[in-house]
Amino acid sequence: MTTPPGRLSAALSDRYRIERELGRGGMATVYLARDLKHDRDVAIKVMHAELAQSLGAERFLREITLAARLTHPHILPLFDSGSDDGALWYTMPVISGESLRARLDRDRQLPVAEAVRLASEVAGALDFAHRQGVVHRDIKPENILAQDGHALVADFGIGKAIGDAESVAASVTATGISIGTPTYLSPEQAVGEPVDGRSDLYSLGCVLHELLVGEPPFTGPNPQAVIAKRFVQTPADVQALREGVPRPVARALQRALQRTPMDRFATAAEFAAALHEVDAVVGATAAGVAPAASIAVLPFASLSDDRENEDFGDGVAEDISNALARIRGLHVSAPQSASMYKGRQVPLAQIGRELSVAHVLQGSVRRAGNRIRITTQLAAVADGYQLWSERYDRDLVDVFAVQDEIAVAIAQRLALQFAPPEAPAARATTAEVEAYELIARGRVLLQHRGRPVLEGIRCFERALALTPENPNALTGLAHGLRLAWQYGYRPLHPTLRDAQALVERALEIDPLNGAAVGTLAVLRFNTGDAGALSLWKRALELDARLTEVRALYRGWGLVLYGQGRHDAEGERHLRQAIAEDPLSPICATITGLILPLLGHTDDSVAIFERAIAAVPDSFATRYGLAWVLTWAKRFDAALAATNTAMEMFGRHPWLLQSLTGIYVGLGERHRAEAIQAELEARAVTSRVPYFTMAISLNYLGRTDEAFAHAMQSAEANDAIGPIWYRWGDIGALQAHPRYPELLARLVRPVAS
Repeated sequence: MTTPPGRLSAALSDRYRIERELGRGGMATVYLARDLKHDRDVAIKVMHAELAQSLGAERFLREITLAARLTHPHILPLFDSGSDDGALWYTMPVISGESLRARLDRDRQLPVAEAVRLASEVAGALDFAHRQGVVHRDIKPENILAQDGHALVADFGIGKAIGDAESVAASVTATGISIGTPTYLSPEQAVGEPVDGRSDLYSLGCVLHELLVGEPPFTGPNPQAVIAKRFVQTPADVQALREGVPRPVARALQRALQRTPMDRFATAAEFAAALHEVDAVVGATAAGVAPAASIAVLPFASLSDDRENEDFGDGVAEDISNALARIRGLHVSAPQSASMYKGRQVPLAQIGRELSVAHVLQGSVRRAGNRIRITTQLAAVADGYQLWSERYDRDLVDVFAVQDEIAVAIAQRLALQFAPPEAPAARATTAEVEAYELIARGRVLLQHRGRPVLEGIRCFERALALTPENPNALTGLAHGLRLAWQYGYRPLHPTLRDAQALVERALEIDPLNGAAVGTLAVLRFNTGDAGALSLWKRALELDARLTEVRALYRGWGLVLYGQGRHDAEGERHLRQAIAEDPLSPICATITGLILPLLGHTDDSVAIFERAIAAVPDSFATRYGLAWVLTWAKRFDAALAATNTAMEMFGRHPWLLQSLTGIYVGLGERHRAEAIQAELEARAVTSRVPYFTMAISLNYLGRTDEAFAHAMQSAEANDAIGPIWYRWGDIGALQAHPRYPELLARLVRPVAS
């Protein structure tokens, strides 16, 4: 065993006490050290002298600084770094688990589900890093650690520093230091070409291959032979090497290991999504093959110069989707999942697999004055063959009629019976077209949850000013007002009263509007009306594709308040909502918040991570991940998830409430008290939900204060407060002598 570098130990003696060597690799030696300031063990990694000399302190510290900014649940954080006495070093947490290399040395291969989950977690970490402009360059089992069964990627930034050093190549050859590991290098990295995130995906593909079958895709007697095989051989299909590997996993792995970067996934998020295709989709066969009569309508691209028209194509696509849903025997993918492909270049075959459809309709919309041009292309996902295309040049006021024409043409092409509306679509007024676009934009904003809801409300208000009797605008505004209450921007009683009046007016105009019935159901549910479940069921009878309504009905209604918290049938229904709308962040959030209450915390984390990979800018899923990690007492990961959410959405009270619990769990009470003080200060000038204050105070052990806020919360029916008080990990609050009184005040709808 080597001893710690004496002069470095002396230079760091005021900060760290280096105790012993933990391990040695091609680039560095790792020592166990004691962080004197924070009284904790850390791992200090010291670069080998010859590499440190080639890198130079300035380049090393610059790249380490970038890597230190990466806060993600599956990235091992960097605590500190420096250059002392010619040595380059950085510190990390000491991980109680083992590397995937140690696991493979012991077990040779992993269970299929575990291998796929770990690879997905690494892909999530890589996707986050790539979006920050950081490429790892040395993904291998040695750099992937497992803690509590979850992946942590180590050594971000080191490969970039080495790769940027112009003088390193000669010294590498001379000293035998390896930049990257030949077994896992991408072809472009192996020959010294510039690399991007797709290089990391190739390396991750090599790792997943080894996790599944016990060896990397290419082996040989020496590094040169291993690298050469990348350019002359195609990796074997893992399904032929190991039974039980799902076909979607094998396909995703084959694509990740393509020789040319352009042929791989564009992002790590796409790789992760491909690994987790949903098997159970309504209308699919038992083998997971999409039915022949199935289609997804993607958001139509806006080709207009005016940026304000960007969401117009979303509305066109959704209305065509609704028209297609009237075709008997045609399975139409939920619009919400299809909308997740907006602005993304995703191969048709991947879309078909993820949504379990055999056909995809794509298109574009161009507006110029009072004219509109809509182009459409219907393609088969199996081979990308274009089955039908058309261009429609019309007056803008004919937009609704064009949508039905497109549905008729698709029905004819697929040899299906189309049930046209009872009356043909009339020419729209200019005000109706403008309102139509505002409604489309408002729906997109409501999907994000959080502060975007307020902008969505303004869109619906403008639409109503233009078309006062528009049931879609009335319903959208009612839905937006409810969400504004839920996220703490408006008080309960006047908000829900106004929302209910709006949706009841919408139903007077259009009694068969399923979305309006579903919105009325959730409003009634929030005020304790026992008829809420019946309304939800009615909404789904009117429109079975209202997957958000289905998730609320199955989650909040059946699981939590209807059939009972531990009811297996309710849980099955809840999981089916995800299967029906696999890319919906809202379905993911509803399911992810309830599964921990049923004892499925790991499933919940996986659902949130998959949803975030598909839709990175959803407040709902970002908050949900922070919540469930706090619930599970995975405080380091919860802190990283919460910080990321706050960077994106600001210091929302829900996130601050989680932060209090995290800091208490980490033993940093002074920070927890500071967060509580921030909440109290904000409550003076703005609305902070009572349940947020109650839970934050409960984390701090200030039980009487917490209980007082909980009682106010029960009176105000503050959003998700009742869920916490009934089933949350609220410790002393449940032991409070007046806890039965709190339960008695909570709204509890019952099944009708």
